[in-house]
Amino acid sequence: MSTPLDTLAAPCRHEEDIRKSRFLTQAAPVGNPADALAFFAAVSDPAATHNCWAYRIGDAYRFHDDGEPGGTAGRPILQAIDGQGYDQVAVVVTRWYGGIKLGAGGLARAYGGGAAECLRLGPRVPLVAMGQLVMHCEFAELALVQARLRDMGATIDAETFTADGAELTVGAPQDALETISARITDLSRGRIQPRRVP
Repeated sequence: MSTPLDTLAAPCRHEEDIRKSRFLTQAAPVGNPADALAFFAAVSDPAATHNCWAYRIGDAYRFHDDGEPGGTAGRPILQAIDGQGYDQVAVVVTRWYGGIKLGAGGLARAYGGGAAECLRLGPRVPLVAMGQLVMHCEFAELALVQARLRDMGATIDAETFTADGAELTVGAPQDALETISARITDLSRGRIQPRRVP
């Protein structure tokens, strides 16, 4: 079984000066690659020497050295994300060059170390594995079913109306799907048979 991962509860930042260069690390929780790229665009400083970044979202990841020597910035940032046990996180390290070259090892330590420290200090929350149920509900039961789903902490991700009711796609934590399914079946006296989305 794989180790459960965390994400950030909120954006965080960490700043340090290393041999006259200023390094500002900013990290945020992200749900998809487009969110990560939007975060990088929003917080990067065009006046800085480099804005190096990485993100990890499940199996999807990317990193960017932004002009630093290959492998000295983006990859160490990604390794810091993985090393701290994070997922669904984007990290950008902005550098303002101070006139002293750090060398490849120094750069990797500065970028990776800044990212690791920022994530270490950031507010962590465990990632909860989510799943979905699909169910057909007649109009007469729709309001009650929607209310019960909300009471159980489920979200209605999609609602498609048909001639005789609505097709609901419901999101909830994986470990709650069976309970939600059983309660909705009981509530409807068996007329609604939720099924898991594979």
